[in-house]
Amino acid sequence: MPDVPFDPTRSDTTPPTSETGENQSNGSSSWLHRWRPSSGTGASDRPDADPDSPSPSPAPPSPDTVPPTPRVHETGGAATHVYGDPDVVANVIEQLILETRKRDLLEGVEQIRERLLDQPLVRGTHWESVWEQIIDPATSRPYQPVIIIVAPRSCGSTTLALRLLAEHTADNTTVVKLDADWKTPSKGRLPLEKAHAYQLDLKHPENDQVSADFLNALSEHATHLRGCRSYLALTVAQDLWKDHRLSNRDGILVVRLHEAPDAQDVVEAHLDAHGYSQLVTSLRSLPKATASLRGLTAVAAVRAAHTVAMAWKEHTHISFQQSLAEAGSEGEPQSTLEERIIAALTDWRGELDSRFGEMNSLRTHDNPSLTVEDRCLLLALAVQQSAPMPVVAHSSAALLKAIGNLPEAPDAAPGFSPALSALAGRGMRRRIQDVGGRVDMQDTVVFDRPAYGRAVLEYVWDNYDIMRKPLLTWLVATAQNADPEDHAVAALAELTVRHGTVDYLSTLGELVGSSQPEVLSAVMESAVRNEHVGRLAWEALYGWAEQKSYAPAVIALCRSTLEDSSVAGSLAKRAMVRLRRVAHKNTDATVISQVLTAFDALAQHSSVAQRLAGEVQGWQHGKGSAARSGALAFLALMAVRRDGTPWLVCAPPTDIDVQRAVHDLLSSSDTAAEVITRLTDWIRSCADDPDAYTQLRDQLLPALRGHNMFEAGMKLMNELRGISTTEGVSVADDFYNHLVDSRLRPVFPLEEKFA
Repeated sequence: MPDVPFDPTRSDTTPPTSETGENQSNGSSSWLHRWRPSSGTGASDRPDADPDSPSPSPAPPSPDTVPPTPRVHETGGAATHVYGDPDVVANVIEQLILETRKRDLLEGVEQIRERLLDQPLVRGTHWESVWEQIIDPATSRPYQPVIIIVAPRSCGSTTLALRLLAEHTADNTTVVKLDADWKTPSKGRLPLEKAHAYQLDLKHPENDQVSADFLNALSEHATHLRGCRSYLALTVAQDLWKDHRLSNRDGILVVRLHEAPDAQDVVEAHLDAHGYSQLVTSLRSLPKATASLRGLTAVAAVRAAHTVAMAWKEHTHISFQQSLAEAGSEGEPQSTLEERIIAALTDWRGELDSRFGEMNSLRTHDNPSLTVEDRCLLLALAVQQSAPMPVVAHSSAALLKAIGNLPEAPDAAPGFSPALSALAGRGMRRRIQDVGGRVDMQDTVVFDRPAYGRAVLEYVWDNYDIMRKPLLTWLVATAQNADPEDHAVAALAELTVRHGTVDYLSTLGELVGSSQPEVLSAVMESAVRNEHVGRLAWEALYGWAEQKSYAPAVIALCRSTLEDSSVAGSLAKRAMVRLRRVAHKNTDATVISQVLTAFDALAQHSSVAQRLAGEVQGWQHGKGSAARSGALAFLALMAVRRDGTPWLVCAPPTDIDVQRAVHDLLSSSDTAAEVITRLTDWIRSCADDPDAYTQLRDQLLPALRGHNMFEAGMKLMNELRGISTTEGVSVADDFYNHLVDSRLRPVFPLEEKFA
């Protein structure tokens, strides 16, 4: 969610009304002094004054008053840029950018031009035609500052746009891939900088609907882009370009990309680029493999290239293991490299059509259709690949139970018990062989067909709608841990990326959110980083953030995202927004504690500590949604140390009012106990240094004075007992003598403990 822009008319901080100066004596303004209303009539003197209400208008200046001298900024030349709002600008400026214009803009990741140019690119006849429509041959630059490429999904339009900007913009132009983090396209959210080439994907089915009004505003934006010698390339999914009024406008060029490049050329280009040139020759000699590539989209073709490389690695690994096998052991024929490549690129739909044909209660050799138990077994093998036979049998039985826990076996003869029916049927080894697996001498099932296994999962998912929920339930129950390498987690992640619709994510969240939040977090982590379903996944997480059952999964995912130093700034921002929402929308103490634990871990990363400091600033500037997250962020920052000294003590950020934050946290029953513990750690760490201790004590005394602070202060001083300075002075007594009026000490001795 976009942050509310800072209102420069409001004060940065709002100190406690009863705070005294840090050097003030313990007289009438010490603890337990009766509050007296001020005699003033200003709004700031009223206890019920609204800090957000407009301030009264200032009195008109006296006629004799000399007006202040205007602020004059003399530019150093024609290329000078002016930021802010000076009263007078002397000379000539080329570009004026107000600071408020730079807030709440889409964020993006700067692309390395050389890396873009080194990536494999296949430009067939159609792509060359589109390329020529965009580029002016006389200047080798785009005809218009705004280029809109309308294309079917997974056609490769993003690759085309980024490569075009890298090749046909000036070398000093910065190429940036933007992240469309908005609810609807808006010209006001588009960044504008000199010598920048922006690329933006519009593919979200709801949030990226293009309108005629947006294009009209974009035409105006094109004028500013031209003045800055910058460009914007939009790639729009074909199904989002529906309105007949969507066409070229001043400064905008609309082109249509109808098809992806030839899939085999894409596969060969990627194999060459990644050092698998020897596989290109093998691939060309396999008509069955190349036939499977026809008609693939650009995304599927790139995936096929990785599949071929994976098949080669599997073949090398298996061949090496076979060479180490004992000479007297029972050998099994191994697939050749050609067979593996063909198997990896085959979609298997023909074979699976026969495997999942008409209902079959008994297995016969002339009928390839599998029984329901064997279908469950095949699915178990597709997930587990190679595992001990008991594990495979248990997984298969668990799936059968998930789709319908029948009291008797489906093919049991009348009067036969399930055990007798099972014993009379085929044994597990024969069933495994019938579905394409094998069993070695150690009774380990080997199903060395990862591409086939993936095809099985996708086939069942696509063709049996009623199986989707039970399949998800079974995969979640099968997951051993949240490791992405776990077979079940990998299968869930694969289905998420392939079928990442809102309904799928909702169903997955309902099944996993409360029972195994760590599994949901691991699956969603792969989804949020995927360019095709990432925004849908973030949108689902935003809705989940306000629900207690989903909170652990959302917290874990956002924490891992923020801890990754290589993650894009836009993703880190989204993670921070959802952590804030968890804290804002949940009142459960367990959830709040989990957020604080995450903040404590994140605060140890310097880059994330700055984001937490921003949460504190939002809290202190009155941003409602950051109220609880800002307080928790401050608690987390209290534990951060720089050179062994608490960061907020030695060098706090200039925009954080530490005294006010400590006062507010101590005065709240929800946070008093936690902040007292952390203040005690502060004081203990400084007790051995007289100067540091005195400075810290004087900083804390104003925050400990004021209305409703007596109980919290006494609890703090009770916690401080046992800590002494280098001079042997009790820290608790020292604070007590500074805070409690001498006349009240007999009534409220330090030894008194408050519950």
